Amino acid sequence: MSRRCELTGKGVMVGNNVSHANNKTKRRFMPNLNDVTLTSEALGQSHRFRISAAALRSVDHRGGLDAFLAAAPDADLSTKALRLKREIAKAATAD
Repeated sequence: MSRRCELTGKGVMVGNNVSHANNKTKRRFMPNLNDVTLTSEALGQSHRFRISAAALRSVDHRGGLDAFLAAAPDADLSTKALRLKREIAKAATAD
């Protein structure tokens, strides 16, 4: 399982630990990933995602999963989220 957010594409970053003596050693900055279940109002279904805490706040801020996916760029989304975005768009045009 990759350490990448399924909705924002946020992943592992690299940097340095810097000591008081200014010695530098490589380190990794891990994203704060959580397993969550989000509900799509357009489809009436729940979907499980592994997303960052910042992405969860963004989903709440934008008004739910459907609104977030509509505004999200396709390049950032995982294949699962991209498929769901297309299903939501198809259901929205059918109504």
